Amino acid sequence: MGLILKQIFAFIKLLNSDTGNISLAAGITCGFILGMTPVLSLHSLLVFLILFFFRIQIGAALLAAFFFKFSAFLLDPVFNMVGSKVLEIKSLQGFFTTLYNMPIVPYTRFNNSIVMGSGVLTFILSPIIFILSQYLIIKYREQILARFKTTKFWKAIEATKFYQWYYKYDQYKWN
Repeated sequence: MGLILKQIFAFIKLLNSDTGNISLAAGITCGFILGMTPVLSLHSLLVFLILFFFRIQIGAALLAAFFFKFSAFLLDPVFNMVGSKVLEIKSLQGFFTTLYNMPIVPYTRFNNSIVMGSGVLTFILSPIIFILSQYLIIKYREQILARFKTTKFWKAIEATKFYQWYYKYDQYKWN
């Protein structure tokens, strides 16, 4: 539980910092993909590789995956229905047979209806999640954070020696 709280506090710190909106939104989107799809599959490994090779906030991805995993269990019947419909398309039967006979592709577990349904729906919804999370991050920073920084409470905290010490420490720590 301590790891989750640490990730939540780190995510809040990222939201309140000048970190790029795109890297945070990409992290949330990768977390959406990881959370909605089964963990032990090849495309999850691909998402982890993308996380490590590109400038994407890994903490945001892991935190988003944790929270999206809860809703994924509720959506399993929908994933099963969509996956069954996709796998039962007659014109794709030959294509699926060819894919299944390839060396690495069966490790994606695409022949499982839940995996196929979650993969199809996350592929369709990922651009929407990316745009929505980027919009919400920008609005949060413009409205909520800006309003909070003008309160007397925040100004009182900024005036303390502890905050000034922490702010200096935080600047030197990351540079």
